[in-house]
Amino acid sequence: MFNEVVPVEIPGCQLLKGIEAGSEDIDILPNGLAFISTGMKLPYVKCFAPDKPGEILLLDLENGDLSPVPLRISEGFDVSSLNPHGLSTYIDEKDGTVYLFVVNHPQLQSIVEIFKFQEEERSLLHLKSVKHELLSNVNDIVAVGPESFYATIDYYFTNINMKYVELFLGFQWTGVVYYSPGDVRQVAKGLYSGNGITISNDKKYIYAADISGHTIHVFKKNEDWSLTPVKVLDVNFLLDNLSVDPETGDIWTGGLPNALKFFVYSEDYLPGSEVIRVQNIHSDNPIITRIYANNGSVLQGSSCASVYKGQLLVGTIVHRALHCPLK
Repeated sequence: MFNEVVPVEIPGCQLLKGIEAGSEDIDILPNGLAFISTGMKLPYVKCFAPDKPGEILLLDLENGDLSPVPLRISEGFDVSSLNPHGLSTYIDEKDGTVYLFVVNHPQLQSIVEIFKFQEEERSLLHLKSVKHELLSNVNDIVAVGPESFYATIDYYFTNINMKYVELFLGFQWTGVVYYSPGDVRQVAKGLYSGNGITISNDKKYIYAADISGHTIHVFKKNEDWSLTPVKVLDVNFLLDNLSVDPETGDIWTGGLPNALKFFVYSEDYLPGSEVIRVQNIHSDNPIITRIYANNGSVLQGSSCASVYKGQLLVGTIVHRALHCPLK
């Protein structure tokens, strides 16, 4: 029932300092500043800091210090309500403004918070909270404008018990929603449970993960923001968030070798972690490589993997975060 994880080690890996309650999603700016969501709490899931609100952390991958710092959030935003899930950045080409989009689950709701990153002050200015009936179960987002994004929906039902029924019966009722202030619509459907989402380096394609289907869905992004299905790649594991290597276009993802170990937590059967890289996803023969795997002794329940200049960051749903050199 609890399959053993065949370890894949990377020499020189180190845990990020101060992260003990999750690093669910990571997004890295071109200058090496990495945003990390931490402290997410989910029903019936082990939590290592139940009384501490969630935070957004910042790590500078250019200075070699593996100590991320919490970003101060502007007055007027209830920081005690922050329960962060997926996140995404958008850089305005006109003036260089960096916008940070965060999926927030206060009282298990789904709200997309939009912030302006103030780099000199190392702070976030809250701009807007987005709620909509089509955004009832948001898992992850990819920003495509200062106020627009694509979002994955991980469940059709909002009731917690019905979610388990949906998962058990294998309904393919979730998908991807496009949001802008004047246009909100479902642009992809037929997923078991929409999860990570990201965009190709040339901005022409959207990649969406289906954790229950073990697949990456490739969509062509059209001028009217609709999506056209291109292909589906089976990666044969429970993948979570997706990121794209800014240099090569490879897709990186972290996930669970065994879901049961994660949801039925036991010190005797720790949930493991796994990271894979997908090369040449648009070709007829994509290459899928296991880059890292651990049985939970170091990292429990990985959720994301992001790369920057030969450095790999691996995040987890509710546990720690790892930095590994790739060169």
